[in-house]
Amino acid sequence: MTHRECIRPVLAVLVTLALGSTVAGCGGKSDDSTGGKTLTMWTFKQPHVKALQDIAKGFTAETGVTVKIQAYTPDDAFLTKVQAAAKTGDLPDVLEGHANGDDLTFGAAGLVDDLTKDVDAGWLNSYLPQVRVDGTVTNQYYQSSLAKDSTLKGIKLGQRFSVPLTIGTFGIVYANKKRLADAGVTTAPKTWEDFVADLAKVQKANPTNGGISLGLKAPSTGLEWFLQPMAYGLLGSAPFRALWSKDNAANFSGPNGVRVLETYGQVTPYWMPGTQSLDIDAADLAFAQGKSTFDIGGTFTLAFLAQNGFDPANVLTFPIPAPAAGAVPNLSLAPFTLTGLSVSSTSKNRSTALSWLKYLTKPDVAAQFAKAALDVPPINLGSDPSTAVGPALGAMIASFGSGPSAYNPGDTTYRPNAYDSGVVGAALMNFSPLKTETAPVTGRKLTGLINSYWAKQ
Repeated sequence: MTHRECIRPVLAVLVTLALGSTVAGCGGKSDDSTGGKTLTMWTFKQPHVKALQDIAKGFTAETGVTVKIQAYTPDDAFLTKVQAAAKTGDLPDVLEGHANGDDLTFGAAGLVDDLTKDVDAGWLNSYLPQVRVDGTVTNQYYQSSLAKDSTLKGIKLGQRFSVPLTIGTFGIVYANKKRLADAGVTTAPKTWEDFVADLAKVQKANPTNGGISLGLKAPSTGLEWFLQPMAYGLLGSAPFRALWSKDNAANFSGPNGVRVLETYGQVTPYWMPGTQSLDIDAADLAFAQGKSTFDIGGTFTLAFLAQNGFDPANVLTFPIPAPAAGAVPNLSLAPFTLTGLSVSSTSKNRSTALSWLKYLTKPDVAAQFAKAALDVPPINLGSDPSTAVGPALGAMIASFGSGPSAYNPGDTTYRPNAYDSGVVGAALMNFSPLKTETAPVTGRKLTGLINSYWAKQ
């Protein structure tokens, strides 16, 4: 996968398996108290290179330090490069990796430094509150490190191995603004009912290409990116979590579960034909090429669409809305860190590398990066972020929230440990878009699958 942080396997496992917990062939770490004049930074995100290079010019003007940015793509090529460099002692000063994934695995393998003492309160407060803990070893990750085959062995509670660079969430709808306008739709829907009504208007005006694309070949997307945000808005936190419980009065086989499924089923007539056979990239490409008018994705989708020729100015973005009579009518989405920045444990320019990381938290710098890379920064950009980053990114940032009114896709504590969202999502597809099963039958099948995972606890 390319830009799919949210569902990718943690390929960084390969690094730990290959390296164990030491970095072979590396010299001792030195602190450049006099200031290094050149930094090297590696990323797996090709769209970030030009944006970072332009920002580095300002950093050079301010500090006299040159930053060389190099991309190695896709993910597995990046990790292979890191693995080889760790063995030969040629790691860069700074690494951009998947947050709460690569960074922790690199930390466990000794490839990157613990930044706990460096990221003080002033620095930490630069970030949105929802993502300040990302990149640290929480109790969840520490407990995971204790497992016999864990790739995180050796990490300690509270260590920080990265700071956020890009954040986001999924449950974001992309709509072709011109096509909506041609159908008489000029504003984003506020409720689920408005959304379904808009789908009907657009399909009537454009029956061939007016539908929704989503990469249902990865079936967890329909479940986690589409149904779940709506279900949270419909039911509220506790009843939503109960859908995954063993209580048949409250889970997917109960009244709430059937209600969620029937509500979700309202979009069934509007799927793009064949979307169940498309992977995520192909579904996004279908939207970029005009084969669909709506595309379900995440904040990370915008850059991919632009890379493939879709004009961001023609995008209307909005979060999956809640039903009007739902428990959380003011539904928001909790963001999480997608990629983070780490300092290699062998950098001879450590203090300069930290200065570069901190420079990227300046609001004007963060906004510059966001506009160029079409990725959401982790910095508070004020009450109207659209003025800083444009309407598409601004609308996504405005959808972020916290607390009980925010659907948090990163919270999986209500699900059994062995839970496989792909298998559960595949069962959901039989209901929508395939229409081979009813909502009650689908609810019972989802419950059966979930109970089978509970039985493995």
